[in-house]
Amino acid sequence: MSPDIDLTLPKTPGPHPVRNGFLRLDQRVFEAVAARHWPGADPLLPRLSRGANHGVLWFAAAAGMAVARTPRARRAAARGLASLSLASLTINTLGKRTVRRPRPGLGPVPLARQLKRQPITTSFPSGHAASAAAFATGVALESPGWGAAVAPLAGAVALSRVYTGVHFPSDVLAGAALGAGAAFAVRGMVPTRAQHVAPARPVAPVPALPEGEGLVMVANVASGTSDRVRALCDALPRAEVIECEPGDVPAELEKAAERAVVLGVCGGDGTVNAAAGIALRHGVPLAVLPGGTLNHFAYDLGVEDARGLARALERGEGVLVDVGRFTSGSLSGIFLNTFSLGVYPELVREREHWSSKIGGWPAGVLAAVRVLRADRHPLEAEVQGRRRPLWMLFAGNGTYHRLGLAPGRRVDLADGQLDVRVVHGGRRPALRLLSAALAGPLTRSPAHAAVQVGRLKLAGVAPGTLLAYDGEITETQGDLTLEKLPEALTVYRPLPGGHGAHRADPRK
Repeated sequence: MSPDIDLTLPKTPGPHPVRNGFLRLDQRVFEAVAARHWPGADPLLPRLSRGANHGVLWFAAAAGMAVARTPRARRAAARGLASLSLASLTINTLGKRTVRRPRPGLGPVPLARQLKRQPITTSFPSGHAASAAAFATGVALESPGWGAAVAPLAGAVALSRVYTGVHFPSDVLAGAALGAGAAFAVRGMVPTRAQHVAPARPVAPVPALPEGEGLVMVANVASGTSDRVRALCDALPRAEVIECEPGDVPAELEKAAERAVVLGVCGGDGTVNAAAGIALRHGVPLAVLPGGTLNHFAYDLGVEDARGLARALERGEGVLVDVGRFTSGSLSGIFLNTFSLGVYPELVREREHWSSKIGGWPAGVLAAVRVLRADRHPLEAEVQGRRRPLWMLFAGNGTYHRLGLAPGRRVDLADGQLDVRVVHGGRRPALRLLSAALAGPLTRSPAHAAVQVGRLKLAGVAPGTLLAYDGEITETQGDLTLEKLPEALTVYRPLPGGHGAHRADPRK
């Protein structure tokens, strides 16, 4: 039931001197390309053109980029595929149905170049060129380095469509323009990380460490950090690196902080939380190398890999960031990212209970079903003088912003605010949680509310209630107090312009 055959029926245009002149020029360029012989192109370009059918080439390129295991490469691959998808949808639903241009005649094209299976859709615009341009542009918007690597391949695919005789040059140019436009449209909906880098303020006076001298880096081997640690050692050969099992991380961090000019940590958010607490107690700056799955703090800070962190350490570039603190009876702790009560800690507890028996993903699904179908609300507390049942209370260390359709992230780690979100108790918890997630910050409704405060007290919390902070789970001892420690932690991060805030002898 495809309309492609019908779409090839040409319309008979009326007289139009400008249009006809453009079409004659288009035909002459097409014939010039057909008459030109490029060494090595005859066996290569037709294969490349076929390989790009249905986006196969670009899915393979995205998979290759994802194998690189760098966050920027994975984001670039995802953005490239999202841009390709939007371009393909636009071309197939609007482009080829609007301008029903027939394919060029194959007479001038040597037989060796012609594709064995000729396309039957209309010619304008080129879907292959649109996909190639969309993927390459999307990748480049997220990672210029990967974009430069992909661009020659995208250009070759676009050229192959004229070289094999299946498109006029104007078809390819229009398709490429539409593809690039799709990539920018995706960026409008989901901005790139570079568009929302945390501001490099307030700048902190931190020592410069030539070749890493004075840095003691503790790495959690359970996080799969070996490749990142090796990259850091290559960049900073005089740094001391200690790789240890998760159970040994706190003790090794304590020992490292006693002799280090700068305490370094490589691991997930829980490991970074432990290092931050020790750095605060010892009064030493912290250097964070992302080594976990999510790495929220490092990425929001603007540190993505060993190269960027090494540059900041050698140049002496750092900032002050806020720290969140919670207190419940004799229990206290800090959080760099988030604190939560209610559904999330319950989900984690249920997932851990079942994961060893049925596996991680099935355990997560089962945990969600069990918690959301429970007859009781997971939490009751008095918030701002009013006691009520709650499905979830979330507090972020800094305001979380929604970027287009993307999940929220912070763009300022020193704003002095706790970003508090509450999902009220009631029927249909799954719907309430979903509506709160979609609504974003600063909302107020019968189902959920949000507010930014510097301090929050929760009364009437039952002892033993589960709480989560930076992915770690523990139990309350009753009433809770959350507060901000403004600009309490000194951390290294690359500064715009590459000028260190303060250069000092690390041995002083």
